[in-house]
Amino acid sequence: MRSVNIADLKNHLQAYLDQVRQGEEILIKDRREPIAKIVPFSTAEPLDEEEKALAVTGELKPRRQLLPESFWSTPAPRVSLKRAVAAVVADRDED
Repeated sequence: MRSVNIADLKNHLQAYLDQVRQGEEILIKDRREPIAKIVPFSTAEPLDEEEKALAVTGELKPRRQLLPESFWSTPAPRVSLKRAVAAVVADRDED
């Protein structure tokens, strides 16, 4: 998996998207902190030509197959215990 910072991604977006089309996964970082991952789009079943045309126009949204190993290989965000507890307390206070 390739890792890039936001500025590099913006400057070379087309090249990175070409790599994703070829099956590469791109991890996006903001100041060394992982924030997102671009993964190749896969469908549960291959689309026929009519379905592809509808998907291009936005009239059809293909079902996306989420592969568990792809999900679990994503780095978890690093949040301090203090910030996590504060977020839970704030969420509970809003109810």
